[in-house]
Amino acid sequence: MVQNLLVRILLIPFSLLYGLGVSLRDAAYRTGLLKSVQFSVPTISVGNLSVGGAGKTPHIEYLIRLLKDYIHVATLSRGYGRKSQGYRLVHPRMTAEQAGDEPLQFKRKFPEVTVTVSESRAFGVPRILMEAPETQVVLLDDAFQHRAVQPGLNILLTEYSHLFTRDWLLPSGRLREWRSAYRRADVLVVTKCPPQLSVQDRERILLEIKPFPHQKVFFSYYEYSRPYFIFDARYVADLQPEWTALLVSAIARTDYLTDYLREKVETVTILEYEDHHLFSSEDMLEVKGTFERLAGEKKIILTTEKDAVRLEAHRQFILDNRLPVFALPVEVRFHAGEGPLFDQLVKDFLLNFKV
Repeated sequence: MVQNLLVRILLIPFSLLYGLGVSLRDAAYRTGLLKSVQFSVPTISVGNLSVGGAGKTPHIEYLIRLLKDYIHVATLSRGYGRKSQGYRLVHPRMTAEQAGDEPLQFKRKFPEVTVTVSESRAFGVPRILMEAPETQVVLLDDAFQHRAVQPGLNILLTEYSHLFTRDWLLPSGRLREWRSAYRRADVLVVTKCPPQLSVQDRERILLEIKPFPHQKVFFSYYEYSRPYFIFDARYVADLQPEWTALLVSAIARTDYLTDYLREKVETVTILEYEDHHLFSSEDMLEVKGTFERLAGEKKIILTTEKDAVRLEAHRQFILDNRLPVFALPVEVRFHAGEGPLFDQLVKDFLLNFKV
């Protein structure tokens, strides 16, 4: 702890230099030196101030579920971790290396939705409208810092256990912008809250965040479903207290997930890799060896749906070695019965949208 604090202090000068660059860029947009583009189609941005871990993917999926049965939805992501470049329309048979793990996950779960990737959102949105002119809303994944596009509705996520108000700029912290940048948000969602959240906790966080009058704040948590075999969703498992689980994860911050699993099974062993890590053959040997060394007869390998997309590259290895790799599906829920209020806010934005 002391060593980490010392490292952060030593990195503060670099954070100040980084912050200077961020401030100059912000000033360029505020003064009109750099222009933000608005489009004739409604756009909803879901992003955060920190580097990963706030839960953008489940919240994008929440919006897809909310809207897909009524209007034509498209998503636009950078496709972080992919080895391809430029704009691409994502197809279910692509790999994570071609499309990125999150966009491929969207397409597999919601095949009726137009899923795209592009490093430039300002270029990507017109391409979507050209190739899918029926599109009625574009969900911009992780676009809060992408100032070249001015979203119609700007949703900012911040994690309950790592509020942006307690963080610092890169590299001494995890913030990509100054804390004050939250003023650009229309909606703030405090994510990964405990399933039971007291009124006092909500009020404490509201006092800490200090939302502006134009901002609405919501509190969300995750609800996990029965894990399914990553190559055939018909095979599901019911986690039992006597089981031993190996969690294989390459996402930012697994605390929330591991806390959930420790309430469901007897023992949880964790193999953690960097966020968006592309699993290698050596990694799979490590997974196999770790799993085989686990004590007990009832054992299971668990992973996230995002990780499952990347583990597909080792399908034959998993099948040949009969590794029981199951993905844990997750959905967003809102505290205090405010899910309908959030839904209505999004619907009102779409109904009242004007170019």
